[in-house]
Amino acid sequence: MPEPPPASFTPVPRGRGSTLSPDSRYAAWTRIHDAEEALAAHGIAGADCDDGEDGCNPATVLEIDRARSVLSYNHSPDIPFDRSINPYRGCEHGCSYCFARPTHAYLGLSPGLDFETRLSWKPDAARLLRAELARPGYRCAPIALGVNTDAYQPVERRLGITRQILEVLAATRHPVHVITKSALIERDVDLLADLARDGLAQVMFSVTTLDDELARRMEPRAARPARRLAAMARLARAGIPVGVLCAPLIPALNDHELESVLEAAQAHGARTAGYVLLRLPHELRELFADWLVRHYPGRARHVLSLIAQTRGGRLNDARFGHRMRGQGVFADLYRQRLQRACARLGLHARAMPVFDTTRFRPPAADARQLRLFDE
Repeated sequence: MPEPPPASFTPVPRGRGSTLSPDSRYAAWTRIHDAEEALAAHGIAGADCDDGEDGCNPATVLEIDRARSVLSYNHSPDIPFDRSINPYRGCEHGCSYCFARPTHAYLGLSPGLDFETRLSWKPDAARLLRAELARPGYRCAPIALGVNTDAYQPVERRLGITRQILEVLAATRHPVHVITKSALIERDVDLLADLARDGLAQVMFSVTTLDDELARRMEPRAARPARRLAAMARLARAGIPVGVLCAPLIPALNDHELESVLEAAQAHGARTAGYVLLRLPHELRELFADWLVRHYPGRARHVLSLIAQTRGGRLNDARFGHRMRGQGVFADLYRQRLQRACARLGLHARAMPVFDTTRFRPPAADARQLRLFDE
């Protein structure tokens, strides 16, 4: 297990979760960064980060993603769906622990500050989805929305790509499973409630902590815990099946809150619950360790040690069947705690209705759109 990095006094940019910008692992060369260089690369001087200074708030830059397809397929036995849509690459929420950070390396960008500030969006997502659903060979199965990065992150408020996707799914009566930590989902209650009436929509809220201070540091631009719970309650009142994900569960940081989070979620309408144990693939090891030292220096070594104990002595274990839950004494304890709390609170997987795929109505095929997938 690597030692925690040395403490740095360089301030974290306001509203961002990272100061480091490690180079893409696919680059032909890499640089050794310090935090000052990372901030300077985004036009921010360390001295600019005093409270109240605008220079400490790096702007979000948007780039168009000219994707030819919006549906991504997987064959992982660890997740209960085989297809998903991610309207955005990168995420403004800036969560320090986000497993998706290393995917920014595929774009030649840094999984650090670039992941939070240099985003790609898919303006043609709804049109491409309609064309894919119209293909003769398409077979309906639930689509997961916002798995890699949150479909309701802040930029969605003005871009509206997620709502356009939901409009296509509602028109075709296609089932959708949404995962989010944003209260912005309340905007689309009308579409989700319409789908839910036919057994076509479910929403899982990620609630990592009930501690506002920890949430502010760990998830700087995500909705506060109480706001997520309020959104959960609103969706539940509208007849939309909702659940809670304690994701990620971080040893010696938020794991003691597991039962409290489940109790709060059940009180706000949650029907089911789950958890994902923190994993630190690729560049995330360095990024999360740096975040720990900056915000919780007294417990950084202990947290990393406990993570390694659940990962066979490493900080990540990518094997199917292990990557989501871990192994060892602590991993077994988390599983037992979740099972007992869910039994006590009536939070069971079977409480969520089964998706009804028989209602799917393919959109009318557009020959011009279908040619895009045959070129």
